[in-house]
Amino acid sequence: MTPFRIFLVASALASAGQILGAAPPDTYAHMAPLEQYLIGDRGAEIALARSAAPAAVSADAKVLVLGRHGYETAVSGRNGFTCVVERSWMSPFDSPEFWNPRLRGPVCYNPAATRSVLPYTIYRTTLVLMGIAKPQMLEQIRAAVANKELFAPEVGAMSYMMSKHAYLSDQSGAWHSHLMFHIPKTDSATWGADLPGSPVIVDTDHPEVPEPQIIFMVPVGDWSDGTAAPMHAH
Repeated sequence: MTPFRIFLVASALASAGQILGAAPPDTYAHMAPLEQYLIGDRGAEIALARSAAPAAVSADAKVLVLGRHGYETAVSGRNGFTCVVERSWMSPFDSPEFWNPRLRGPVCYNPAATRSVLPYTIYRTTLVLMGIAKPQMLEQIRAAVANKELFAPEVGAMSYMMSKHAYLSDQSGAWHSHLMFHIPKTDSATWGADLPGSPVIVDTDHPEVPEPQIIFMVPVGDWSDGTAAPMHAH
């Protein structure tokens, strides 16, 4: 979820999972060796990134893969979309799975989100690979926002997270096939989020999200490959 951002609801489910007997909160207290976050097969990472959206979108998208020095362009795109597999550090800073090396979040950003939301992923990842501790990461992101180095999402910024092969938390696995709409911070009531019967979801349980956005998520009935996806979102 994403991000960022991208793991928001999955992080909420992970917190619930602690109550249900899942991994204790200190299981991922520290960053694992970098190799555990990398995907050795470059082709597999490209395919996983593209699985975030239907082929009509992802086939012509730019694809990034994570290397030892950050995200690298593996495939040049033609439609303005960017597909990438985000890692656990895109979770809220208070998430118990912030350092879970198993997490994989395939996401495809539309052109507006590529320009204004994807930079959050690049920036966080850069800080992680520099070895900066999590409290200092949080402060540096806040400073980047204050200094206008990171901006609010552009109008129309959205992304696809429709991969059945995602792993968004130990508790939820792939969670749900869904779309994400990236909006400058606002009241969730403006979208009717989390109201009874509303398909719009927003996570309000994790305040330590320094990026200047709120993400509204809408589950959809199919995975990116066209097969049926579960819809019991709430």
